Amino acid sequence: MDKNQQGIQYMQEGKYEEAVKIFSEAIEENPNEPVAYINFGNVLTAVGETAKAESFYKKALELDEEAGAAYYSLGNLYFEMDKLIEAKDMFEKALRTGLDTSDAYFMLGMTLMQLDQGKLAMPYLQRAVELNPEDVDARFQYALCLANAELYDELIKELEIVIEQNPEHADAYYNLGVAFGGYKEDAAKAIEYFDKALAAQPDHMLAAHGKKLMETLNEE
Repeated sequence: MDKNQQGIQYMQEGKYEEAVKIFSEAIEENPNEPVAYINFGNVLTAVGETAKAESFYKKALELDEEAGAAYYSLGNLYFEMDKLIEAKDMFEKALRTGLDTSDAYFMLGMTLMQLDQGKLAMPYLQRAVELNPEDVDARFQYALCLANAELYDELIKELEIVIEQNPEHADAYYNLGVAFGGYKEDAAKAIEYFDKALAAQPDHMLAAHGKKLMETLNEE
């Protein structure tokens, strides 16, 4: 196991001091190799040293302007700092370098969603799901894009997969309730889904409101 792999293992175990030490050694031994700088930046990010982390990612990019992982890590850093335009630019650059990972597509999609650009986010979230069909979060966010685009049949299909994968996903049940109540005009089915949302999360105010609304409509 080389030092970068060893350092990553330390990080996964929460042994940040040991990770810092071994990544420092990796940088000393190979000062022109960007990977150790990226890994060092990831440790600094994990312990909240964001300014220092940024400088290590930028150093990696000085050494290799095609280091997709550095753009991706910078994107995550900016996303957490709510610098969404900068985050978007970094994730786009990561993809342009060929970083074809579910996480990269997901984070670009999430950033665009935060920027109220749901239509632009949709293909990236769709690609994230294609690359990792087990990623419930990516599939749910993709479903929200479909809802924004009023593609309700596709929305229902994706949300049904979400609740298969996670039977306790209250927000998926809620959105199914909305789809059946509004688009399908099936109040009974909508109430059933709102009930499931409330069973999974009893304080789900939107589901409680949706259920009450459907019951009122049913009485009329």
